[in-house]
Amino acid sequence: MSYNPAIAYEMCIGSNIRKSAYFDATIADGVRSFSVYNHMYMPGDFGDPATEYRHLTEGVAMWDVAGERQVELNGPDAATLAQLLTTRDIAGTVVGQGRYVPLCNYNGILINDPVLLKLAEDRFWLSIADSDITLWAGAIAGERGLDVRVFEPDASPLAIQGPKATDLAADLFGDWVRTLKYFWFKETTLGGIPMVLARSGCSKQGGSELYLQDASRGSELWALVKAAGQAYDISPGAPSEVERIESGLLSYGGDCRLQTHPVNPFEVGLGHLVNLDSGGDFIGRQALLALKEKGIERRRVGLFIAGQPFAFPGHQIDIFHDGAAVGFISAAAYSHRLERNISVGVLSNRLSDDAQGLTIKLEDGERQLQVAALPFIK
Repeated sequence: MSYNPAIAYEMCIGSNIRKSAYFDATIADGVRSFSVYNHMYMPGDFGDPATEYRHLTEGVAMWDVAGERQVELNGPDAATLAQLLTTRDIAGTVVGQGRYVPLCNYNGILINDPVLLKLAEDRFWLSIADSDITLWAGAIAGERGLDVRVFEPDASPLAIQGPKATDLAADLFGDWVRTLKYFWFKETTLGGIPMVLARSGCSKQGGSELYLQDASRGSELWALVKAAGQAYDISPGAPSEVERIESGLLSYGGDCRLQTHPVNPFEVGLGHLVNLDSGGDFIGRQALLALKEKGIERRRVGLFIAGQPFAFPGHQIDIFHDGAAVGFISAAAYSHRLERNISVGVLSNRLSDDAQGLTIKLEDGERQLQVAALPFIK
C-alpha cells in the first residue's frame, strides 16, 4: 500500500523534534502540514499548494526554512577544516562570498551539498541540507587535532522567493541588495533585528534568504516581511517540489541519501566541483580519484513519465530496460506548466539519452519513460 493523497495524515508535535524560530508565526498563518528536516519541523504547505506555486513563479513567497541549519567553523584552523570537508577548492573565497560545496565521506559518497558562507578569515558557516554534519565535522576536527570550534550558531533562515522577491528585499533593506551576486551575502539588520542577507534560495525563481541571528525575534521578522510583502501579494508557503524538479535542482535527501540511494558527485552533475588537481587534501579524495579513473557508470537525468498524473510514492522507483534495473527515479510530479509528468533520477551510462523501452512499475501498471534535458524549464 503506497501513499494515498486522499487521506489526511497527521504528525504529532512533540518535544523530540525542534520548533523553528518561525513556528508560532506559521501556525498563526495557517500551516497545514510539516516535514522533519535536520530534526526540526519544516512547513510542508499552507492548504493550497497550487496557489503557493503561483506566488512562487509569478510573485513572491515566504518560507520558513530554518531547518536548513548552520554549522559554524570558528577559530584559527577554520579555513583548514572547511577545505578538508569539501571536494571544491575554496582557497580563493573572500569574506562575503558563498560557495556551493559538495561534501563526501571517505568512500567518495555525497553526504551533503551545503552553501559555504565565509563570514571572516577564521569563521565559516555551512548552510546544510538534511544530515548531521555538525557531528561529522566536529569528529574530523578532533581527529586532525585542529584548533577550531564546530557548533550550531543562532541562525535561522527565512526565504523570500519569486520574481518579485528582490523588489521586496530592496524595499526592506535598500537597493544594495540588487547588486549582490548569487550566493554572496552581507551582515545587516532590519528594525534592529540582526541577520545575514544572502542572495540564495531553494528555487530558480530568484530571491534572498534572511539568516536571523536572534531566534527570539522570529515572529517579529516574519511579521515585518509579511507586512512589506503585501504590496507584492506575498504568500506563506514552502519549497516547491514541482518547481524544484522543473528547475533541475538537486535535493540531498530527496534525490540522494547515504542510507538509501547513495551517489557520488560525478553521477549527479557535480563533477566540476570535485577539484582533484588543486593540490590540497579533502575527505574522500582518494576514493574519488579511483572512481574517476574507473569511469563513471551513471548520470543524473530528467525523465518524462507517460500517462495520467499520479502521486509520487515518496521513495525511489527503479527504472527498467529489457527487464533489468538500469537506474532509479528519485522525485516526480505533474507540471501544469508543461502539462506532463516530469521526474529526475539516475540512469546507467550504458544507455543513451534517446534510449527506447525505459519503464517504471507503478500500482496502476507499467509506465513508459523518455529522457529529457535538465532543467525542464529555464
